Amino acid sequence: MASFNRVILVGNLTRDIDLRYVSGGGTAVTELGLAVNDRRKTQSGEWVDETTFVDVTLWGRTAEIASEYLSKGSSVLIEGRLKLDTWETDGQKRSKLRVVGEKMQMLGGRDGGGGGGGRSGGPSRPARQSQPQGGGRGGYDQSSGSDYDSYDDGSFGGAGSQGAADDDIPF
Repeated sequence: MASFNRVILVGNLTRDIDLRYVSGGGTAVTELGLAVNDRRKTQSGEWVDETTFVDVTLWGRTAEIASEYLSKGSSVLIEGRLKLDTWETDGQKRSKLRVVGEKMQMLGGRDGGGGGGGRSGGPSRPARQSQPQGGGRGGYDQSSGSDYDSYDDGSFGGAGSQGAADDDIPF
């Protein structure tokens, strides 16, 4: 029987990142604490907030990027797989389920919890969408007045369009 081990989590970091390098190869590794919030309605109709704390391990360049740009409270999306660690302490068998992160996406802006205080020094720019969102607008929601307006190349007929007059519309 086939199996599938894939986890996608969105949450906030519970602590600052401590980057380490393993001996022998110098590979970067970091352990993140991630708080994932869930809101649900009980049978009585009241809303209950539930927080799940998840340990995440990042390796290599992903770990280095996380330590450079993220800090406590930063929003992040982690995609990875579950791994069960087992060990013995004083004759007691112990186990812990954790996530080995394979992909990471920083969420929010540098001022909104998604970055580490702007340590890179560059201007904050929104990430481009890889798939179109918003019904034929090519991924640019011009009605929201979002940061995507700065990427308007004029091909959508928005405010930044060059030479798109009302009489050019065929209807």
